[in-house]
Amino acid sequence: MNYYQLYKALRHHKKLSDRRSLTAGKKMSAKIAVGFMVAFSLIYLMFMAVMLAIGVNNDPSSSGLEVSVTIMPFVLALDFLLRFTAQQTPSQLVKPYILLPVPNYICIDTFIVNSLLTWENFVWFALFLPLAYMSILFSHGFVAMAYFLLFCLICFMANSQWYSIVRTNVNNNLAYWLLPLLVYAAIFVPAFYDGISSFRRWNNAAYAIGDMIEEWNPLPLIGAVAVLALLVGINRRLQYKNVWNELSRVEKVKKLKTVSRFSFLDRYGDVGQFIQLEIKSIMRNKNVRKNFINAMAMVLIFALLVVFTDIYDGQLWANFIGIYAFAVLATTLISTIMCYEGNYMDGLMVHKENILTLLRAKYIFACALMIVPFLLVMPVVVSGKWSLLMVVGYAMFNCGVSYFVLFQMAIYNNETIPLNEKLISKNGFSGNYVQMLVTMGCLLVPVVMLAVLQIFFSETTTYIIMLLLGLIFILTHELWLRNIYSRMMKRRYKNMESFRASR
Repeated sequence: MNYYQLYKALRHHKKLSDRRSLTAGKKMSAKIAVGFMVAFSLIYLMFMAVMLAIGVNNDPSSSGLEVSVTIMPFVLALDFLLRFTAQQTPSQLVKPYILLPVPNYICIDTFIVNSLLTWENFVWFALFLPLAYMSILFSHGFVAMAYFLLFCLICFMANSQWYSIVRTNVNNNLAYWLLPLLVYAAIFVPAFYDGISSFRRWNNAAYAIGDMIEEWNPLPLIGAVAVLALLVGINRRLQYKNVWNELSRVEKVKKLKTVSRFSFLDRYGDVGQFIQLEIKSIMRNKNVRKNFINAMAMVLIFALLVVFTDIYDGQLWANFIGIYAFAVLATTLISTIMCYEGNYMDGLMVHKENILTLLRAKYIFACALMIVPFLLVMPVVVSGKWSLLMVVGYAMFNCGVSYFVLFQMAIYNNETIPLNEKLISKNGFSGNYVQMLVTMGCLLVPVVMLAVLQIFFSETTTYIIMLLLGLIFILTHELWLRNIYSRMMKRRYKNMESFRASR
């Protein structure tokens, strides 16, 4: 088989794998809801494009090409951030082919090509295509419009490779978050550090690129292709190195001088043992630990922004950041409830009501973790921007209502998430749309509810209502945890089969 035939075969295998996935054909209502949100976003982008095009056409001092190129860096930066919420680094599916007589890089190349052709690279055409049609076609001709759209496509393909490089490095070491921060600082800080004059110079550079596209000058396209080729080469080498490191990793047996036992939890019986399991899972397992650290880092960043800046001083932003400060930890750790336990689910099923005890321990541990974001946002309270009642109300609401919603996922989560492997796992991103919707709901619905309550009640009354709602669910947690357990037991054989198949 030549290289192209191997690529077609591997792509065909990937499609078959997707069709035979545990989630294929499931959770259709959640997929429809996500599809509706995507469609709404595309319509909103097209509306923005029409409004921007009208403004450009009425401004004789600039052309559609110049404005389009000017906004391109901002769109690329936003696209990069959104990929962290919508696009995961999928498994490379290397294991089945590693012993076959095929080129070492063929699986990686298949992944690279698929990431270049993914639908995420075409989403922003909902903004640029109407803008190009209304502001470029009739002013500069069809060739200039086609040139600009091709330039956009190459830029978004390069952005997909840039995202993949950053995401893979961040999975290895959180210090790599400095890489995108430094890159975007180098791009945007020169535009604003010296006020209007500096921005004008930065804007003139964008206008110059727009003029070259208008004149069919090949330099912008050559530069974009060169950047794409460089990023593809780096990503190709990086993915191969990381996949091979995971495949050839040998567990090192270390002689521990001290063993963390958390013996003070022994007095709480089985619940204490499962709380120890939760703590040690965060301490010892790479994926669980990184999720926990990322959540804590996000809470800290937002707390610092609220304290030292006035960006989020408005009531709507205060509501959103206040809820998010407590909900991010919950959604990060609880939305995947039982997925990590899928690695040893057979052992948990040995004793009666083991799962109920585990759920009880998870809830107690999750509530105890609320102390961390509570302490992190206390400087905001001391600074006078937030009231103590507001913070307590949000914390109680998350411990009660949000946890009640998120713990329902224990019934429906039936895919094992590896504890350590990222790239060679059987399931990369499983496409759990229910999980995605529940997470978004826990972040956005409370903000909407707060806005509605504050229309009819004072702020103090609103925070008391939030506190009481949370307190009701906290006091009744034994009832709804047992209800969740009973519904899980009705699906236990189906879920166990899925856990085993997805390991």
